[in-house]
Amino acid sequence: MVAPHDGLFGPAGTGAESGEMERMDAEFGFKRIALEEKQGLVDDVFHKVARRYDIMNDLMSGGLHRLWKDAMVSWLSPPRKGRPGSFQALDVAGGTGDIAFRIVERSDRVAQATVLDINGDMLAVGRERAVKRKLDDAVTFVEANAESLPLPDNHFDSYTIAFGLRNVPRREVAIAEAFRVLKPGGRYMCLEFSHVDMPVLDKVYDFYSFNVIPKLGQAVAGDGEPYRYLVESIRTFPNPERFAAMLGRAGFERVSYRLLSGGIAAIHSGYKL
Repeated sequence: MVAPHDGLFGPAGTGAESGEMERMDAEFGFKRIALEEKQGLVDDVFHKVARRYDIMNDLMSGGLHRLWKDAMVSWLSPPRKGRPGSFQALDVAGGTGDIAFRIVERSDRVAQATVLDINGDMLAVGRERAVKRKLDDAVTFVEANAESLPLPDNHFDSYTIAFGLRNVPRREVAIAEAFRVLKPGGRYMCLEFSHVDMPVLDKVYDFYSFNVIPKLGQAVAGDGEPYRYLVESIRTFPNPERFAAMLGRAGFERVSYRLLSGGIAAIHSGYKL
């Protein structure tokens, strides 16, 4: 949102990332647009889908997005011993709070989470959900841009972003900001769609992504175009090897990834050492 957050579905492509910081254009789905135009267009997508967002995610993924988010938080493994707030977690593009709530609950409230999102509508949903789950004392919501975090250096123990980085106009800038705000020893984790390379599954998934998901969006959310963009945006995201190289260039070490559900999604991990 610069990363509005976890918008789902469709296999990823191998979009080029080299020189991204210098480029003056950006991807918006399959289109090339002026860099300064992308944020407004992405914001509009998520303003439209905010209230139906979780319902659509379940319909589009068959509930798999919940398992993938659980898998990321399990791999993060926030500590369960310590004083409340001794583990500081930042979830970027996390509007509705899915990842932050998981981290706080898994840590038995040792973790305190900051949810940062550029989209106020998504954050409003997250705040409502936090109150209902009695987590509003452990989760803070901040409206801000992933490319320019209003947060101190060397402050957070973890930085997570789920299904949001592909919506950022300048991904390398957002990754550099993640590195800046993490403590030495802090961990970066990104959950994103990946490249389906299983025979038959790739064709079925391709058909589903481009033919079924926009129709679901039209039927449930009243507008299919935002979901067409989300499907296309996944195609332009770098494959796991290319993304791992991006993290390495940003200074992260011990970079690795895990593929999920036949390569439909991937969890990426790196440490600031």
